[in-house]
Amino acid sequence: MNALFNFALGFAQLCFVLAMSCAAIRMIHGPRAQDRVLALDTLYINAMLTLLMLGMRTSTTFYFDIALLIALFGFVGSMALAKFLLRGEVIEP
Repeated sequence: MNALFNFALGFAQLCFVLAMSCAAIRMIHGPRAQDRVLALDTLYINAMLTLLMLGMRTSTTFYFDIALLIALFGFVGSMALAKFLLRGEVIEP
């Protein structure tokens, strides 16, 4: 890999980690539950993208598999939280 590509990957990882820290602060200090759910969505997407950048840097497919699992579980969790906030229960009788 050339130096410019390594620099771009490092800069992207730094930006994603900074965005994750901002989302974590919003998730802790969010005034409403909707803000916390949105911050959680942002947090898992940024974590997934950070792992993808790490996979590109190390040229291994292990990180891509983990990123796919984070995306799947994050989507299911977001849908469950949205349904809970909308109706007050996740599983309807």
